Amino acid sequence: MTGSVASSSSRQQIMMNRPSTWSVFLMHFVLPMTILIFMSNGNDMYKYFTSILDNNNPTLDESTKQQANLQPTSLPTPSTTAASKYKHEVDAAIERKQRSSQKKHQSSSKTIENSSKRPTGPQSTPLYQQMEAKIKKLHALYEESRGTPTEYLTAIQYADFLKYRDATIHDGGTHQIEAIEVYTHAVNLLEDIWRDKLAKGEDVRLSTASSNDEGGGYQGLNQELFLDYADKSIEGIICAALSSLGKVYFMANMFDRAVDAYEQCLSYDHEYLDSLAYRAQSNVILGKYDEAGRDYKRVIEKDNDRVFVDAVTGLAKVLTAKEDAISEGWDYMLRFLEVELPRLEEIHERIQQSNSQAGIKHYSDGLKRLHHAFFAYHDIKSKNTSEAWKHLSKGNEYKLATVEPFNAAQEKQRVQMVKQVFVPNFFMQGIGSQTRTPIFIIGFVRSGSTLLERILDAHPLIVGTGEDSVFNGRLDTIRNEIVKASMSGDTAALYKKVKELADDVVSDMKSRWEVINANMHDDEDDDEEVSKKKYPTRFADKMLTNYMNVGFIHLLFPNALILHVAREPMDTIFSAFKHDFPPGGLDYTSEFAGLAQLYDSYRDVMEHWDAVLPGRVTHIRYEDMVTDLPNIAPKIIDAAGVPWDPTVLDFHKKKHAVNTLSTTQVRKGVYSHHFKGWKRYEEFLQPLHDRVGKRVEYDLKTTLSGYTPSSS
Repeated sequence: MTGSVASSSSRQQIMMNRPSTWSVFLMHFVLPMTILIFMSNGNDMYKYFTSILDNNNPTLDESTKQQANLQPTSLPTPSTTAASKYKHEVDAAIERKQRSSQKKHQSSSKTIENSSKRPTGPQSTPLYQQMEAKIKKLHALYEESRGTPTEYLTAIQYADFLKYRDATIHDGGTHQIEAIEVYTHAVNLLEDIWRDKLAKGEDVRLSTASSNDEGGGYQGLNQELFLDYADKSIEGIICAALSSLGKVYFMANMFDRAVDAYEQCLSYDHEYLDSLAYRAQSNVILGKYDEAGRDYKRVIEKDNDRVFVDAVTGLAKVLTAKEDAISEGWDYMLRFLEVELPRLEEIHERIQQSNSQAGIKHYSDGLKRLHHAFFAYHDIKSKNTSEAWKHLSKGNEYKLATVEPFNAAQEKQRVQMVKQVFVPNFFMQGIGSQTRTPIFIIGFVRSGSTLLERILDAHPLIVGTGEDSVFNGRLDTIRNEIVKASMSGDTAALYKKVKELADDVVSDMKSRWEVINANMHDDEDDDEEVSKKKYPTRFADKMLTNYMNVGFIHLLFPNALILHVAREPMDTIFSAFKHDFPPGGLDYTSEFAGLAQLYDSYRDVMEHWDAVLPGRVTHIRYEDMVTDLPNIAPKIIDAAGVPWDPTVLDFHKKKHAVNTLSTTQVRKGVYSHHFKGWKRYEEFLQPLHDRVGKRVEYDLKTTLSGYTPSSS
């Protein structure tokens, strides 16, 4: 009876908040939303997906295949596989994912069919639609190949595209579990074939003579790196599949599993460069700097073509965290850079004359990374700021040479559209889900968000979901569905749709955590202990650029905590300028004009939210977290709506790994020696300082309820 009364009261509240006329509703909600969708699709979404439909097994341009004198390696016999070692956990995670999907859609179809029925990205873009169509086609081919001699090949091609899709569309890893399942199945098939060939005395890898033309002078399985699957040996295909499996584990934040997959490949050839380089990357995330340093050093010594150029900046990151991770430390890096930099510059100059765009991009990227490593050496080791700045500037020049010029007008238009749409009378009372499950972390890049997420994640009832925002990945679909529902003029239907969309986001956050959690336990883990672990009640969604989307967050989750972390402006801006972000919109933090404009946009939008939704966003100063952690941490946890747990203060000791540019810093805990770090380069940053103008000051205070900074 009480429930009926409450339900009736809720309906009456909704009716009271309905627009008085359809024209008012159209002008204040439907029309602004439609315009925003048009602008978002035109400016943000379409350009996001390029060159993704024709490449199942990407290889390098011929211009990148220089000679490298590798030595043959011994061939240990594999004992266990990453595919089989964790098969029961992966199967359980997949079954859980399928069960959840079937429940939502009342369908008994397979996981891939379910996921294709449910929009999970910018569905309005033609390229997205083509990607989903290709996934269906590859899935059908995979199913048709069951039991045939080509089953392993179609399986790998299908899994490769799933991996590529999830690396391109960041929507919480929609196809990651499916990719793990298919790669695992392919590896099992391949190992059966491998054992059969060994029993018959047949070759299991290509001879040097038969692969010299394509192998670019590499030896062992590395000579097959550039071949299509159909041209690889059975061991070459196994290693390629295991390396790809490792990369999917990595994307899913299953870093231990990623290492296991790479090591299984390396049991076939312990100098297989792809697995060496990416095992090192995973070990950096896990804080295993000695292991990572050894792998990166080996890759650098064997990869004369700089195909795996990430090893250079990867080793610089390792040395920054632990200088003695390799023998000779920074001295080794310095000698390498002094020889390698002029060599790559010469090659780059020759390729520019040949106008090979793929080659130019490859060697520009390599030179960028070498200059950034040189910057790290001078910034950390020699303390020579002039030399450091010279290399940082040069590295950024190489980076910007291969991207489109920054579109300042489009950036201003994007901000203006948000401000025009999300005005006070846009938001309707009582709409959305009342849940407090999601916690949204927003802010400018390099502002201290990783530290905040680690503090939250250290609490047993809160989970940090990493950089892959489920909400952000669903945003285009959310916008489209809301407009579609609102066009009907049925406000009740609109309220129902918004709540449904919000519930789906929360469901997918939980599902993603369940899958990752199921794959984070080793075979020897105590099952009883694992089962006693508490199920989290909060999920931190860290996508900094969601500062543009606070309006949508509030629309779907009016009660969810939105934490805005802010840092001293020039420290933030300089940190953004000196870091090499993955390709995308943050490319323009590498130039003064673009960086200043992006920062101005961020501040402009944050001021807008404070004016339109006063008190809705909770501000946290990074400096307060660093200097006053024992005082501020309980207030953060209280704001999250969970009881205090003192282990939060030991967040840096937690085993949980995080894939972010701040990985190594966060493992050290909190420290303040980097405050005003930009001052070391003040003479070089003055033009940027001038461009930022009045924004170089940010009179923002931490607004956590009950928090008062400790006197120091």
